[in-house]
Amino acid sequence: MTFRPAAALLHASAAGAMAYGYRGLESLAINAWIKSQKGGHFQFLTLQGLAVAWLTMVMSLVVDLFPAISLFRGIKRTLFIAAMPVAVVVSSFYWVLLFLRPSLILIPEHDQPAASPSMGIVLSRIPLTIDLALHVSPVLTLLVDFIFLERKYTKKVASYGAPLVVALWTLWYSLWVEYCARFNGSFPYPFLENPFEIRVAIYISTAVLALLSFWAINSMHPGSRNHKKT
Repeated sequence: MTFRPAAALLHASAAGAMAYGYRGLESLAINAWIKSQKGGHFQFLTLQGLAVAWLTMVMSLVVDLFPAISLFRGIKRTLFIAAMPVAVVVSSFYWVLLFLRPSLILIPEHDQPAASPSMGIVLSRIPLTIDLALHVSPVLTLLVDFIFLERKYTKKVASYGAPLVVALWTLWYSLWVEYCARFNGSFPYPFLENPFEIRVAIYISTAVLALLSFWAINSMHPGSRNHKKT
């Protein structure tokens, strides 16, 4: 394979946008309170998904610069199996709830002035540019990268590798967020403030959505040939 300037530009820009979104968290009024909590910003699936998406873009850039080294491409494609489903889940949940029930996805501002009952609780909102960097750039750039620059995953990878990665990620995040909540006294997402049985159902349904999204995106890939390599 040869060096592709357009691909390198996409990957570098995507990594930069995601880094901008992460650094932008420092400007939020609620930043200090979140950092004081167990797990800090990485209580949030958004930030964990952003991290693996950023790593995928960085590794994609490495592949662009060293196209002859197949190991780098294998690492990138393995990271993608985790990054793409999580990005879909994060974007789907976030934007749907933000428009329909923001109180289920946004946490209240801390240290806000005392408000009258008629004013209600002030929710912590993110500036649009940071919001797009966190909740749009990962899913959009991963999708563009896969459809136009990558090959379709084999049936074996889709049938066995993807379910394993999704199951491990779901187990990890559910245990991690439950662990953090024991120390913090609350969950990072208000919709998790439910009895344990309901939270388990949320974790499982989220995993199912993640896996179905990977299968759907892989099936929509324009490449029809089946490759032996991942």
